[in-house]
Amino acid sequence: MSLLRGPDYPYRTNSLNMFRLILAAAVLFAHSFYIVGAGEGPHLHGENVGGWAVAGFFVISGFLITRSRLRSDPGTYLLHRVARIFPAFIVCLVVTAFVFAPIAALVERGSLTGFFTTPVTPFQYVWTNITLYIDSYTIGQTLDTVPYPGAWNGSLWTLFYEFLCYVVIWVLGGIAAFRKGPLLAAVVFVASVLIWIAIPLAQRVGLDESFYLAAKLIPYFLGGSLVFFVVDRFGMSRWVGIASLIAALALIVLVPRWGGQAAAPFIAYGVLWLSTVVPQPRWVAENDVSYGFYIYAWPVQQLVVLFGGAALGLIPYMGVAAVATFALAWASWVVVERRAMRLARPQASTPRRPPQAAPGGAPAV
Repeated sequence: MSLLRGPDYPYRTNSLNMFRLILAAAVLFAHSFYIVGAGEGPHLHGENVGGWAVAGFFVISGFLITRSRLRSDPGTYLLHRVARIFPAFIVCLVVTAFVFAPIAALVERGSLTGFFTTPVTPFQYVWTNITLYIDSYTIGQTLDTVPYPGAWNGSLWTLFYEFLCYVVIWVLGGIAAFRKGPLLAAVVFVASVLIWIAIPLAQRVGLDESFYLAAKLIPYFLGGSLVFFVVDRFGMSRWVGIASLIAALALIVLVPRWGGQAAAPFIAYGVLWLSTVVPQPRWVAENDVSYGFYIYAWPVQQLVVLFGGAALGLIPYMGVAAVATFALAWASWVVVERRAMRLARPQASTPRRPPQAAPGGAPAV
């Protein structure tokens, strides 16, 4: 039994910020192939690297958000979740519509004639997407000359499902049986995997795409949630961590379509264990730029292509896009995200806890 137990999870000294940043970089890597017109890039069971990175985001988020829910009253929990997601998201929409898109219009057409009146107008782009459910990807006639035309941000769609998972945990957190231990969390997780396994049957009679995507992503989040209860009760075991990574890899590789969802608890435990043994730079520990990196990567990649960056070659192109995205992500963290979270958590300023001590939402593709 001692092999299954370990020390408490180090919420203040883990390297989850670094792992989430690595996952965000993996999304940029995967999207680069599409955006420059270089094919689809590496895939496994029909899912590209970015899709698997999203799974990583969701399992980490499920773990952290469950802890947040159990440590907060319902109102405070929702306030924190809104503060973590919406301010930076809305700023990204505005910057894309009124900074990036005009630049693209000037580069492609030499003027802003018709920019503010041709649907989808920049105002419509912001307004129709402001709820997190992405209805509009285009802005006027911009990005007509790039290999992946019209799409200003193909990453933001996952945020709707991320927030949907927040709501699921908000509801579950009000149930006494959920708060007491892992049993209900396990039942809900297994049910979510079974729903995903049964999706092909539902598709035969017609299935809304949003339900399909929710069914695909929610098991990852619930797998991370289940692991919170396991870690809270038994701590982090090195041997369980290693075994979890092996089990996750086996399920993902050997079981097409639903192996990743079934592996969610193993992915969560394995990544959490790695975050206790792999150190991260101090700057990364103090600045959680992964969310900003995620939401700005796609529009930056499109602009780099527009300015001829794809001619550098795929790897140099990725490097240029990553550096520019990182700069915007840091600005988003300093100017928007950190301030919004401080407003939502006024008690955190005296004394302020390290960022990794306060669970936050992970970005998603």
